[in-house]
Amino acid sequence: MKYTTINLGENKIEIFNSLLGKEIIKVNNEIVSNKYSILGAEHNFSITENENEVKCKIDIGFSINGVVFDLYKDNKPIIVSPKNGCVGALIVVFIIAVLIPILGKLIEKMF
Repeated sequence: MKYTTINLGENKIEIFNSLLGKEIIKVNNEIVSNKYSILGAEHNFSITENENEVKCKIDIGFSINGVVFDLYKDNKPIIVSPKNGCVGALIVVFIIAVLIPILGKLIEKMF
């Protein structure tokens, strides 16, 4: 399923992401990177601008808002998505899920 389209100069960059973890990057309808990942991957590829080859990188990951990505052109950030601690939120939920039964047993013993 198409996640997003980025029009960068004369280039059209498309990001696809499937439920099975397959990530595909297309530039002008040609696949330039193809990886499987559960937590996101780094995709390196090149585009042509003014007859020059320009190196690009897309980092795909997850945040509390879902799938996010960062786009770099010549190591300079073009798009940087906010990363609001998805992993941190998951850790907090896990700790709470573990602590609630333990605290419940302690309270039972006290009364």
